[in-house]
Amino acid sequence: MSGQRRTLQDLADAAGLSLAATSYALRGVRGSPATITRVRELAEELGYTVDPIARALASGRTGSVGVSGSLRDLWQQDLSVLLTRALRSQGSYATIADADADPEQERLIVEQFAAQRVDGALVSPVDPTAKYWRLLGPEVAVVAIGDALTARPGTGSVLFDNRYGVRAALAHLAGLGHRRIGLLAPALPSTPGRPAQVLAAEVASRLGVDLVEIAAPAATVDAVEVAAELLAAPQRPTGVFCLSDSLAFAVYRAAREMGLRLPDDLSVVGYDDHQLAALVDPGLTTMAWDEDAIVAAAVEQLAGPAEPAPLFRPELVVRGSTARPAT
Repeated sequence: MSGQRRTLQDLADAAGLSLAATSYALRGVRGSPATITRVRELAEELGYTVDPIARALASGRTGSVGVSGSLRDLWQQDLSVLLTRALRSQGSYATIADADADPEQERLIVEQFAAQRVDGALVSPVDPTAKYWRLLGPEVAVVAIGDALTARPGTGSVLFDNRYGVRAALAHLAGLGHRRIGLLAPALPSTPGRPAQVLAAEVASRLGVDLVEIAAPAATVDAVEVAAELLAAPQRPTGVFCLSDSLAFAVYRAAREMGLRLPDDLSVVGYDDHQLAALVDPGLTTMAWDEDAIVAAAVEQLAGPAEPAPLFRPELVVRGSTARPAT
């Protein structure tokens, strides 16, 4: 077995003990002092090193933290990378899963995390009101990013001030003179309770704006067709507010395929300030979040939920994608 990593079975065979007895002796949990000493000396002679994951399992901890979000959304992709790096810096590793904006897929992910016995979970929930979050027991530290998990008491939260963000975005368009505005939301009919989407209708009513709501797939390419349907309507909106930059980029493509000029014929506002927002032409007007602070607050709460939950307010970044509507 030269050159191969020694296993616990190799050590057990050399010691003439069962796997369980060998493991107990290595950790000093059971066995006579002589047996414990003999097993540890044999381990040193064989060059056996304990698998850190196996040791973690034996201690009831895995060192793994589940990270869940809709990863076809560009901003959530970046957020998952930042969360993974932050966890790695603390000696944990991430198990990343794609909920794909689908509550049923999210339920399966929660079941998977429970089966894998993750120590914690950092989630950007598709359906924050779902009862399946209770499948993660109280021993699992769960932190929801964006929206609170209302059905799971004791969950940590990093909340987004969506009321401020939605109001700032719609007020920007209304202030430019837009009175018919499209709303693209990365949600399915089965998740109508997303706070930002609900707030948009309320804010639009107060601003005297006619809001045309439409659900779209989270992925940019898949959302182009939906965006095109919105722009082809007889009473086409003069502005579109997208609850993710990924959807805003889909509107860009749909508009150009239809011969519409941005912002002359159509104004577009996003909601993430993804790194591509400043690179597209024209630059995307959007709401920017402090990603580094959000990640730090989320990872910190794996040690215990904060009271009150931190609330992050976005900042309106005005670029070239918005202007007064054409006469």
